[in-house]
Amino acid sequence: MKNLLLLFSMVFLLAACEKGKPVTEKGSAKTDSAEWKPVDSAAATKAWMEYATPGEMHKTLALYDGNWTGATTSWMEKDAKPITSQSECTNKMIFGGRYQHSTYKGNFMGMPFEGMSIMGYDNTKKKFVSTWIDNMGTGIMQAEGDWDPAKKSIELKGKMTDPARPGKDCDFREIYTFIDANNHTMEMYGPDSKTGKEYKTMEIKFVRKK
Repeated sequence: MKNLLLLFSMVFLLAACEKGKPVTEKGSAKTDSAEWKPVDSAAATKAWMEYATPGEMHKTLALYDGNWTGATTSWMEKDAKPITSQSECTNKMIFGGRYQHSTYKGNFMGMPFEGMSIMGYDNTKKKFVSTWIDNMGTGIMQAEGDWDPAKKSIELKGKMTDPARPGKDCDFREIYTFIDANNHTMEMYGPDSKTGKEYKTMEIKFVRKK
């Protein structure tokens, strides 16, 4: 709570400083004043509190904290022979239940594999947000998506670096399906290198360790 109050104080202080700047200095920043809507301090404080407070979607993520084994099937291109491997995953909610930190270890095509993700639910956007890094790249994948209560799944969409096309990004999609307390799956989709059309690149079936 003290940290939030300090953050609010800084926001209001910056706002006060902004009001005191000469018109020419304000004009140097690229903002669309036509879209700006004034917010009083009470409304701003309420909005920040709602933004910062974990809710039901965060509790859903927390249900899948723990240690998991993963059976991975991947395809290098559409209709290619599947490659199978095993991995381990540990999920842990951090920062007071606001985000789920996940670490992965395993092997891929005979090479050791390590990865890490941060997933959360943005209360203002009303969307899940995710980042991913691993030892088989040097970029950061980012995605966001929606919860489907009927399927008990999260569908995330984002862009990632395409090393085969320097300077270009490609679209990817992930679907997390929560089957029950001890099972969930992750499916990943991306473009085929020959056609650019989407296909399933990977599927991981997670089983909770006993």
